[in-house]
Amino acid sequence: MTTQTGPDIQALPDGSRTPSHAELRRWLPGYLVLAVIWGTSFLFIKVGVRELHPLWLTFGRVAAGVLTLLVVLAVTRDRLPRDARLWGHLSVVALVGVVLPFTLFGFGEQRVSSVLAGIWNAATPLVALPLAVLVFRTERLTARRVAGLGLGFAGVLVVLAVWRGVGGAQLTGQLMCFAAAMCYSVAIPYQKKFIAGRAGSGVSMAAAQLLIALAMLAVAAPLLGGPPPDPTALSGEVVLCVLALGALGTGIAFMLNLQVIRVAGASTSTSVTYLMPVVATVVGVLILREHLHWNQPVGALVVLAGVAVAQGLRLRRRATGRSTP
Repeated sequence: MTTQTGPDIQALPDGSRTPSHAELRRWLPGYLVLAVIWGTSFLFIKVGVRELHPLWLTFGRVAAGVLTLLVVLAVTRDRLPRDARLWGHLSVVALVGVVLPFTLFGFGEQRVSSVLAGIWNAATPLVALPLAVLVFRTERLTARRVAGLGLGFAGVLVVLAVWRGVGGAQLTGQLMCFAAAMCYSVAIPYQKKFIAGRAGSGVSMAAAQLLIALAMLAVAAPLLGGPPPDPTALSGEVVLCVLALGALGTGIAFMLNLQVIRVAGASTSTSVTYLMPVVATVVGVLILREHLHWNQPVGALVVLAGVAVAQGLRLRRRATGRSTP
């Protein structure tokens, strides 16, 4: 089987391909913007839960995301999916991949810093891989992946600082953030098994998923979060954070992610996980003046190293001897 290369792709000696500078310019700017948007979302959540119950924050975020994607559907003359069975699968993802993790991060950030929430989000692939292997059977378990998982969970223990003893609101908040990451870990392989490859655009499926999530939240928020907040009583910064979480973090970021996937592939798109904790840490420390303990960035690096080993990321060398990722 021969490897085809286009004008923006260069073949390596082992038959693999690496993007040229021209192709990098097509996806790298959007990739970096994506990391900034998703990395700063933890700051927006931290500000939002100062005045909003986590469920109402999630409701506002999803509502803004729905409006954004519906506008995109109208402009592109796309339409929502019509397969009833697909809507059933999207309902599962709406619950496990939107309602629960968004809300859990909100509850978690009432107790821990946005920096820690961003770090815990990086642990998502550590749980997604064993679930994909054991439950959904979309991946195979290898010795390398086992080693990566072991290294990653060692990093989790470092982040938790288990040698100090754990307990109280800090532990509860960290466990909530970890539970949110676990929700994403279920949603990702579920989507791969039951939704990937279905007819319909990614934007239409995302819009349908958010519509279902909004319906769920319209029931859950009043029951569990009390009466809806008075929008006029909210500060301007909270309103802006809710709009940013929905319009940027869900609408625009989703379209940027689709572009990165089309040009650079799904593996490159998922590697944005490595940059999000960095962005979350920088904005949390500089803007919110949050404190950073040494074990948190060290543990995050160990977690990311474990993810890298488990995902098989490695450096390839050109014939000239220069290394390229």
